[in-house]
Amino acid sequence: MLPLEKIRYYQKVIEKGSFSEAAVACHISQSAISQHIKALEEELGVPLLYRHNRSFSMTPAGTYFYRKSKVLLHDYELMCKETVRLARNEHAVLRIGYLKCYDGLEFQSAIAVFSQRYPNVKIQVLYGNHEDLLSALVSEDVDLVLNDQRRAYSDEYVNFDLVRNKCFIEIAAHHPLAVKDTFEVSDLRQVPCILVSTIEQQQNEMGYYRDILGFRGEFIFANSLSEARVMVVSLVGFLPVETTQETASLQRTIKRIPLLRNGNPVYRNYGAYWKKDNSGFYTEEFADILKDQFG
Repeated sequence: MLPLEKIRYYQKVIEKGSFSEAAVACHISQSAISQHIKALEEELGVPLLYRHNRSFSMTPAGTYFYRKSKVLLHDYELMCKETVRLARNEHAVLRIGYLKCYDGLEFQSAIAVFSQRYPNVKIQVLYGNHEDLLSALVSEDVDLVLNDQRRAYSDEYVNFDLVRNKCFIEIAAHHPLAVKDTFEVSDLRQVPCILVSTIEQQQNEMGYYRDILGFRGEFIFANSLSEARVMVVSLVGFLPVETTQETASLQRTIKRIPLLRNGNPVYRNYGAYWKKDNSGFYTEEFADILKDQFG
């Protein structure tokens, strides 16, 4: 019998807490499952279980083996599933969530490289705010998201760090404050803050920029970066922009200025995130390509 089958039997015995219940679940006899566990111990050369009359408990080695084997079998099953899918060219669709307020060329460059390398894979992009993308990831409506880090990392996800970057704000080049080389958060209290957000996420976005980044002025919302920048050049307010580029693409009309708090640059972390149990070759490949674009 393959060692992996013996490992599965061992896991089932531990999870059921009973040889008899594990045997029923595995559709074999109790004596057979006992023999498989003993054979596994003999192959390893160490006992995995302390056997008591009608019960058992794991040895320290057995506890370690159980925990590590869960990871091993999970990865093995994913590998087999992905291998078959790639061979059959099934479900060749990569669904990516992307921050609608992010202004950088890394994502577009990654798609271009990925599409050249895998022309048969269709890419679908979902645009949203931080919470939109998080919800889509939890519900598995996307395979991977490019998002900013606002919460502690979860063990259920692959947290693939991309870049830690300074925060910038964009302001009209002809605005009186555009002569400054940097902005303290407190400098902007009298200027409305323009946020790119869906209607559903306006309160979440406002809460983050107010409570975490420290903006204390009025908040105004736009549906897209293009709309927000029209508001900027119209002197409606300033735009916190998520990007790795220190120079605005519209240099004649908009100036991009670093944001400080108490004299220190404000940083934000960006990453690619996906569920561990929804990992796949194309997901991991795109993440690696995206990482390369950030340099």
